[in-house]
Amino acid sequence: MSSPRNPFRKIFPKGSHLSSRLLSLLNTFEESVAEKLKSLGPVDGEDVLSLSWMQRAIAALSVIHSDIKALLSALELPVSDWDEKWIDVYLDNSVRLLDVCTALSSEISRLNQGNLFIRCALHNVDGGANKFVGARSSLDGWKQHLNANNPRLEKCFGILDSLTESLNLPKIKNSAKGKVLMRAMYGVRAVTVSLCSIFVVAFSGSVKKLKDLEIPEDCIWAKAFLDLQAFINKEIKDKYSHGGVKTLKELEDVDISVEKLYPMVKDGVLPIELGALQEARSDLSKKADELSQGLDLLSKEVDAFFQILLSGRNALLSNLRIGSKITNQMLAGSNLKGQIVR
Repeated sequence: MSSPRNPFRKIFPKGSHLSSRLLSLLNTFEESVAEKLKSLGPVDGEDVLSLSWMQRAIAALSVIHSDIKALLSALELPVSDWDEKWIDVYLDNSVRLLDVCTALSSEISRLNQGNLFIRCALHNVDGGANKFVGARSSLDGWKQHLNANNPRLEKCFGILDSLTESLNLPKIKNSAKGKVLMRAMYGVRAVTVSLCSIFVVAFSGSVKKLKDLEIPEDCIWAKAFLDLQAFINKEIKDKYSHGGVKTLKELEDVDISVEKLYPMVKDGVLPIELGALQEARSDLSKKADELSQGLDLLSKEVDAFFQILLSGRNALLSNLRIGSKITNQMLAGSNLKGQIVR
């Protein structure tokens, strides 16, 4: 891997110094980011590509985005002192991230709707052999639903590509506090793009679109970030190299259970095979419950992250309206970009 172009050379040029207070604020923030990334390794045999891991990852993102708001407060940097070009980039990126959250929510909802096919199939299995045609039809419906594309999710790859391109920081004013803010925001944006990319790949199965970001080594969180990125990318690629169909564990578990039950309702069973039928039915019911519960919990985390992003954006816009150095034209443009339908 080639050495990444260091975006901090224009922020912290050679010979540049920060006060001990500012350096402490920056280091504390970056160390917290590093710890959050380290915490995202699998625990207790957890599959890293699972709904439970995604819940933890979204929760970690929420904390990181809350931490940057705390850092902003500690810096006591008036919004009017921010570079207008950077503000425009921030507002544009926040809209794009809200769009990603909306797409993730739509996919979670779509998969939960697909679970209705499973429930209908199980109900028909309980109705006896004369209901097996209906059960088979419902299982066919699940397979088609699972393999269907979500247009909103597909659009996320273009959004994430544009967010990746915007990681190179725009020119900023020569302010020590501003430079600390830019460096901290770089960390937030890089981690957010990386994790959101993993979420979208995990749901879509588009393994070739995995991000492989290069991070300057002088970031305290760089090693934790690169280690996690390399580990997860390898996990996903290994799964596909062995014929994996869906990346998320809970989806694979339901799909495996469906494949066990399907031949029984397609061809019928002899009386001596009723035990095997009930076992397959029970297993599918259990896996479907686990999928539904996981999706519900993940949905709550995504909603919480959406609200954190939205509140941060709204707070900035509110401060901009008060600041005398920001033009009405800029605010109008930002508000236009912020018209999000969820």
